Amino acid sequence: MSEFLQISFDLGELPADGAEAACFECGASAITFADARDEPVLEPAPGEFRLWPATRLEALFAPDAPQEALIARLSAALGVAPERLTARRLADRVWEREWLRDFHAMRFGRRLWICPQHEQVEDPDAAVVRLDPGLAFGTGTHPTTALCLEWLDAHPPSEGEVIDYGCGSGVLALAAARLGARRVQCFDIDPQALLATHENAAANGLERQIRPCAAAEALEPPVALLMANILCAPLVALAPRFAALVATGGAVLLAGLLEPDADEVIAAYAPWFALKPFATREGWVALSGRRCAEEPI
Repeated sequence: MSEFLQISFDLGELPADGAEAACFECGASAITFADARDEPVLEPAPGEFRLWPATRLEALFAPDAPQEALIARLSAALGVAPERLTARRLADRVWEREWLRDFHAMRFGRRLWICPQHEQVEDPDAAVVRLDPGLAFGTGTHPTTALCLEWLDAHPPSEGEVIDYGCGSGVLALAAARLGARRVQCFDIDPQALLATHENAAANGLERQIRPCAAAEALEPPVALLMANILCAPLVALAPRFAALVATGGAVLLAGLLEPDADEVIAAYAPWFALKPFATREGWVALSGRRCAEEPI
């Protein structure tokens, strides 16, 4: 079996596009940007390419590439010392599946599981969502997503109407549907997220329960539960809109918040919702509460 040559280096001060171009000019067949310090990147805006604070570039070259000559050429093209570049030989594998090896089934709460296609959950009572990491944000590995999934397991939306606002991969929508929601309307500003949600729903046999919406105006009230795992500023701005979508007595689940942001969001929703923290993890907090019958005086 052929052994490809991989040359990698910490990006540091180098511009990502320039480093990538230099590698391709030197004959790279594939480029990967990797997290060098296990620091998650939150959901990018549409069309945005967001890197980690510490990013490592890994370039793959043909098996017959001359290692020493290539390192010398690439270090000159990048303007860095050759010692900064690390080379190793990699056996040929199914590369598009290789990076999934470290993604394993995860349980959230008592019975909810997020499971990649290459693994099985043996518990007969489990509510399993099949999901591989993809282009859209959300697999359950980030604390904000994990908190929302645990809340759903503890509060299954049986036969209820649900909205997932900022759906990303659709992981929360899929979990709500698997836990009994009658219909889940999904909205995201990124068309790729809506495509990912549709494909993931099909992969789980949940197409009839999942409704991707290309426009926020297409969301149909009232719903028993609205979930939004986004960020503080949009959550604050969307408070009146969410109030109009949730039925009296219905629930809201808000995440994507750092703990210092919680009071600002609670205050923004106070005219319509009685919110309180559900749980915190690694500096992140999730809020939940019920829609009031009328605005407090």
